[in-house]
This record gives sequence, C-alpha cells and structure tokens, in this order.
Amino acid sequence: MLLLLALLGVFLTAIQLMGGAFKMLGREQADALFEGISNPFAALAVGILATVLVQSSSVTTATVVALVGAGQISVAHAVPIVMGANVGTSITNTLVSMGHITRKEEFRRAFAGATMHDFFNLIVLCIFLPLELATGFLEKSAVALTGVLATDGTGTGTFKSPIKVFFGSIAGAIESFLTDGLSLSGWPAAALALLIALAMIVVALLFITRIMRRLMAARVERAMNELLGHRGLLAMVLGMVMTVAVQSSSITTSLMIPMIGAGVLSLEAAFPVTLGANVGTTVTGLIASLAAGPAGLTIALVHTLFNLAGIALIYPVPAFRRLPLRLARSLADRAVQNRLYVLLYIFGVFVVLPVLGILLFK
Repeated sequence: MLLLLALLGVFLTAIQLMGGAFKMLGREQADALFEGISNPFAALAVGILATVLVQSSSVTTATVVALVGAGQISVAHAVPIVMGANVGTSITNTLVSMGHITRKEEFRRAFAGATMHDFFNLIVLCIFLPLELATGFLEKSAVALTGVLATDGTGTGTFKSPIKVFFGSIAGAIESFLTDGLSLSGWPAAALALLIALAMIVVALLFITRIMRRLMAARVERAMNELLGHRGLLAMVLGMVMTVAVQSSSITTSLMIPMIGAGVLSLEAAFPVTLGANVGTTVTGLIASLAAGPAGLTIALVHTLFNLAGIALIYPVPAFRRLPLRLARSLADRAVQNRLYVLLYIFGVFVVLPVLGILLFK
C-alpha cells in the first residue's frame, strides 16, 4: 500500500510537470505542436494511435487531462482524443484472442469475445462524435458538473486543491533543477521536462497496474466465475469495480477471453462486464484531474459521461444490445475461414485508419 501511494504521488507529480513543460515552451511554440488537433478527426486518430502505441488508454487520458489542465488544449479539442482512446484500448484483448488461433472453435469464440468490445466502442463513437460536434452536450454537461464539484462552497469555482499545490511544488522543484541546476532554458528544458513527465506517467501506471494485478487478478477471475450466468447491472458493476481494482480495463477484458474461448462464459454474460470496464477505466483520468485543476476535471468527466451515455443508449434496448455481439460473431466466422481477415481488421482499424486520419486531416 505504501508503494502504491508513492507511485500515485509520482503520477500526480508527472501531471503537474507536464503542464509546466508546455508553459516553458511558450504559447506560440506549444500551439504549433497541437495545430492539427483542432480538426476533430485528426484528434480522434491521435487518440486511437497513441493508445495503441502505449497499450493503455490510461496513459493517453492522463496525458490529455494534464494538457487540458495546463491550458494547452481546449476541452472541445480534447474530446475526440479521449473518444479515440476508448477505441484504441480495445486492441489489447483482440491481441490476447490470437493465442487461440490454432484451435478453430476456441478462436471463433475468443475473437468474437474480444471484438464485441471493439464494435461497442466503434458504434458509440459513430453516434456520439457527430452529436458532440453538433451540440457539445458532453462538454456542456461536464462543465456543469465541474462547476458543482470544483467549488469553494460559494459557487465561485475558486477552490484550490491542496493535492495540486503539494505535487505542483515537487514538479516546480524538478523544473528549477533543470533551469537552474542544469542551466537549461527554452526548448531543451521543456523537452527534457516533457520526457521526464511522460516517463514518470508510463512507469507509475505500469507498476500500479502490476501491483494491483498481483493483488487482485486472482480475486477478479474468481468473481467472474461466481457470477457466470448473471446478467445486467450486477455484471456491469462487477466489471467497473474490477477495472478500478486492477487499474486497467485491458486486464479485466483480457481475463474474460480465455473463459469465452473455453466456452464457460457466453458473449451475453461477458458483454455487461466489458461495459463496466469501460466506465472503470475513466477513474485514472479523474485521479489525474486532482493535479490538473477544473479544466482537467472537465475533460476527465467528459470521458466518464461518454461511456455512461453509450451504455444508457445501447444496453437497455435488446435490439441495440445484440448488435455488437452479432457483428463480432460475423467477423469471427470470417476470421476462422480466412486468417487474413484478422490482420486486415487489426491493422486496418488500429493502425492504417488512424495514420491516414492524421495525415489527411492534420
């Protein structure tokens, strides 16, 4: 527990340091780095590709929260990035399903179990991205919630988090060492601070996840087995709690793949657990917002509201609920017949389309 608290401190310090790094760059240079992200489709592509490359939506969303908190990206421009992170994170369990590829029926079930998560996220994205661009309903809702949560009790929204102040002072000490101790300034100081911050985020989340997996993974699997056959809200809450416990939606969803492949867990039983994992993974962004201020909290809440809205729209209606499962089974049938579909799907959705999106729209 002490190690977890220390790693959490490293994580929150990194969030502050990243904001400081962009302030070192100066407004014009920082704006140039994110020039293309003003296009929502380029921002979406960046979110998908960044998450695929680091194999963690938590790293992507924590970085975005830090950038929004530092004022380098607006909430509106960051929304498509966190939506893209939601899609990118589902590649992990798709890759896990490849372990069953030599056993035809196992692979059919496992690949369908993995891609139902992908299809749900893609369907929700296709519905809510255009709606958000047209109305800004997620951003407006998150801003309203931030006004309630980030307040000093007078309704002025001027509450200053002691957590932000404390870890901001540690980040400030690191910045001072770079500028005074190493006599760096401008680009070199900012680039080094940014690299240190990114390394701290990745390492902290990596070890937090490893520790939580060692502590909780066995219990998570037992809980899944005990709840086989249960449906709906209970399984959804289970998925959310498990993801918060192990600090990774990828672990929660990937744990289900061997069980689905073995035929002991049906797609219908696993689906709500997956949806709960989608909500649970947003906790990392909310934690990061403790050190990122009201704007950072707003984009973290956008991520949470996006996933909750997706569940509220899709899950209660049986015809909608069956659609991701039907698409996943259809793709799995084709993948069993021809393994080329697997490569086309993985590289097409998670690599080729995001890269083209960045090249075309940035």
